Amino acid sequence: MRGALRWPGRIRKAIAAAVAATGRPLRRPFVWGVGAGIAVVLIFRGGNTITSTDSFCESCHVHPQATSSWIQSTHYATKSGTVVHCVECHLPPGGMAYATEKTRLGIRDAFGAVFKDRESFDWEERSQLERARNYTFRESCLECHPNLFPIELTDEGEEAHLHYERRSDELRCLNCHLQVGHYDPDAAKEIDFGLVEIADAEIFAAPARVEGFVDYTEFIPGTSVSFDVVAIPGGTFEMGSPGWEPYRGDDEGPVHTVTLSPFWMGRVEVTWDEFEAWYRATKAEGRTDMRQAQMSAPGVDAVTGATPPYVPPDQGWGKGDRPAITMTHHAAQEYTRWLSTVTGKHYRLPTEAEWEYAARAGTQSTYFFEGNPNQYTERRFWNRLFGADTEVLDSFVVHAGNSGSRTQPPSEVAPNPFGLVNMLGNVREFCLDWYAPDAYQDRAGGTAILDPRGPATGSEHVVRGGSFRSDPADLRAAARDRTRSDACRMTDPQAPKSIWWYSDCTDIGFRIVREMTPEGEPR
Repeated sequence: MRGALRWPGRIRKAIAAAVAATGRPLRRPFVWGVGAGIAVVLIFRGGNTITSTDSFCESCHVHPQATSSWIQSTHYATKSGTVVHCVECHLPPGGMAYATEKTRLGIRDAFGAVFKDRESFDWEERSQLERARNYTFRESCLECHPNLFPIELTDEGEEAHLHYERRSDELRCLNCHLQVGHYDPDAAKEIDFGLVEIADAEIFAAPARVEGFVDYTEFIPGTSVSFDVVAIPGGTFEMGSPGWEPYRGDDEGPVHTVTLSPFWMGRVEVTWDEFEAWYRATKAEGRTDMRQAQMSAPGVDAVTGATPPYVPPDQGWGKGDRPAITMTHHAAQEYTRWLSTVTGKHYRLPTEAEWEYAARAGTQSTYFFEGNPNQYTERRFWNRLFGADTEVLDSFVVHAGNSGSRTQPPSEVAPNPFGLVNMLGNVREFCLDWYAPDAYQDRAGGTAILDPRGPATGSEHVVRGGSFRSDPADLRAAARDRTRSDACRMTDPQAPKSIWWYSDCTDIGFRIVREMTPEGEPR
């Protein structure tokens, strides 16, 4: 019959079934509606099938690491031979959440593939936990792994999964299993913690002898490790951030006058070579806090040693002269106690005032170099859209824009006017002071405060400076932060948690200070 509807076979069958179910003829508008609805469903299903293939995902995710790291992962080469595909991890299992996330990510990825420079994608940065958790779903993990306690689970795994069940509202599977979907050869490295001496290296028999208030190189006795120490002249400066400074925090003021006595400070952050010398000399076997560790040097048996870490503490990025990371504030303080004992000098963490004075190095600007946060920050849409000129910043600081998403050796940047390297970047740094948001309030006034030490007590300590993850707005000399003990040990399943290692913080280190005695003599 002329004008008759000519639907594809599957749709005609569906309409015929609908007619049979009603027991009476259907009007043409209804037939059109049913047919159109079924057609939309079929088109949607077909489109969903096509856009859910691994090859389709690769058409936007052009950076080769995405595919190559997946093929090398345990999710590709599974014991059963089952391949886990992109959408099985990066979309929820089904329902409205699946459709919503697929639409959101599809628009975002298509925009990036068309309008962004593919060579600019930083795979290292995008594969970090902070980014990855936005594109991997707990429900998807549990869809394939509903039993968290299989027969072959190790004791350590059982301990970790019990911890996960207790804190499932805070933890994600990725906190511990970040590399299962995309293999990372650095993260897969075994723990190799213990300084290996170079065969022909000089082993120092005694620490450095220092005459007067001068720069010097310290030697750690019994090792081939040395480090440079810079003499920082005393002086008076304005501490804190003025009200006009962009991105100023509420805890950074009021600005107040501080006078500091002369002190020495490590030219760079404490390196892995230095930290491993302490670990090797004081390490405590087992998983308990051994308060009386065996020491290789005589007369220092009261210094506490650390227990072994669960995972490679350097994250596989390399040790040597890179800054040591993942230790707790307690471990950093124990290192300075040990260093004081073996060298006969009084080393400690810097006070917050000493740190800011050293970072400013005689300047009172936002940074000790040219520029301002608005010029450099990625938080401004204009800078994200057109890029910011960070040439000056890059020459002095390792930050999110030039770090490759990991710590870097100190040779990568130039020193500040005092001769200190990476005061504002590479890793954030522990300070001696307890943290308080209103610590500066009591110091406001016309009289200069001499050598302030911060509050007498507290629950968290001050952290200063930026890191390889930091936006330039957080690299300001006056920027303040604090340790966040619970967040930094969230995935640590031990009870009590380790006092030595952070399980969830990879961008805090420290540098040492040596102080003068009240009489003005070094010690």
